[in-house]
Amino acid sequence: MTTTAATPVLSYEDAVAQFDPVMGLEVHVELSTATKMFCGCAHSFAAEPNSQTCPVCLGLPGALPVLNAEAVDSAITIGLALNCTIAPYGRMARKNYFYPDMPKNFQTSQYDEPIAHDGWLDVELEDGEVVRVEIERAHMEEDTGKSTHVGGSTGRIHGAEYSLVDYNRAGIPLIEIVTRPVTGTGARVAEVAKAYVATLRELLRSLGVSDVRMERGNLRCDANLSLRPTPDSPLGTRTETKNVNSLRSVERAVRFEVGRQAGVLLAGGTVTQETRHFHEDTGVTTSGRPKSDADDYRYFPEPDLVPVEPDAEWVERLRSRLPEPPAARRKRLQAEWGFADMEMRDVVNADALDLVGATVAAGATAQAARKWWMGELARRAKAEGTELADMAVTPEQVAALQGLVDSGRLTDSMARQVLDGVLAGEGDPADVATARGLEVVSDDGALNEAVDRALAASPDVVDKIRAGKVQAAGAIIGAVMKEMRGQADAARVRELVLERAAG
Repeated sequence: MTTTAATPVLSYEDAVAQFDPVMGLEVHVELSTATKMFCGCAHSFAAEPNSQTCPVCLGLPGALPVLNAEAVDSAITIGLALNCTIAPYGRMARKNYFYPDMPKNFQTSQYDEPIAHDGWLDVELEDGEVVRVEIERAHMEEDTGKSTHVGGSTGRIHGAEYSLVDYNRAGIPLIEIVTRPVTGTGARVAEVAKAYVATLRELLRSLGVSDVRMERGNLRCDANLSLRPTPDSPLGTRTETKNVNSLRSVERAVRFEVGRQAGVLLAGGTVTQETRHFHEDTGVTTSGRPKSDADDYRYFPEPDLVPVEPDAEWVERLRSRLPEPPAARRKRLQAEWGFADMEMRDVVNADALDLVGATVAAGATAQAARKWWMGELARRAKAEGTELADMAVTPEQVAALQGLVDSGRLTDSMARQVLDGVLAGEGDPADVATARGLEVVSDDGALNEAVDRALAASPDVVDKIRAGKVQAAGAIIGAVMKEMRGQADAARVRELVLERAAG
């Protein structure tokens, strides 16, 4: 048992042995539309603060919103992919709340008439068990701006000297996906939370509606959790851990909150309905504010926007464009590529499925593509603290690099040197190999001369080879490879060493 400043925190294992956890997840997805939800402002990551604003997203008097048609298409597409019913009629609403980083001080959202409702998503856990998570709703809304608190030690408003607000994010299209209470998962509740967000992220990426970069805030998860004595007991008081922004953190936040609430209840206390903040550095949650109910937001219909009325033809047109479901695609590709379950799982967990697929499409074998992305490139990405997809090499270049190895022009060692050049921006693999003078020496004449010199310098090794100690040839092979600066085929060098030593 660990402790916080207030109450003991039970271990996760002890907590789930004594209580039945119930979870609900709210995932906010930033859409990758060219413009914001209600105006023509562009939105791009890391733009100069307050450079992507206009009277509409700044909430200036007299400015009128216009709904982004592409955002509506994306919302319907997401709803269909989540097996939801698409509402034939719906209105936007004003959600009134004090938003220090929302200039108009209300959020335009949907309340009782969401664009999509009553769906489900099947989530496969690592051991193959499938958990069906029911979706209550998916609705459209806009994002808020971003506050930066300066001068404090925690990055939060408490203790800060002053705060800066960037309104670039205000008005970016969001889809909020809300699950129904997830019950019956018991000790696997944290694992299910992580797997659900991972499965949802993969689905959204396949739809092409969002970049779903959690580290950039494109996808954020609010985790609701409560405990009850038994599965037959009424639901307990829930807390909502806000804006968790990585898969690992979703799991850690749920695990901690299970243990924290269990500690409160076993100590005779009551759980407070509130929002909480998850701290990446310590893995704990801390209190935010009392959790508001829907009535507190004083929802009312947005008077400046007409209702959304997608007809059946509109919906079916978008349904016909849905891609192959990710789970079905994974199984098909695994069969085509001949990957073992663990190999495929590693590729998926590394977000390398599309990279491997594109490399295979460019001409590499599946195993070669996996070798590069899950081996050398994954190692370099980890060392640089970056994502595989952000590495400065394309799947086509990886396939071309493997092609140079397959043709015998490069050894694996030389290929890694060529990769250095590609990543440094020196050009495509063939150009880098030429510019750096990297190419396997295939002239047996030059190799024979190098072999003869190495054999003459080590007569004792020659005697061992002639005596049947073939492993002794390694020293000669190493000397030849060193003389040839690694630009020889080691297998061919070995053949020549054994042949000439025996002669």
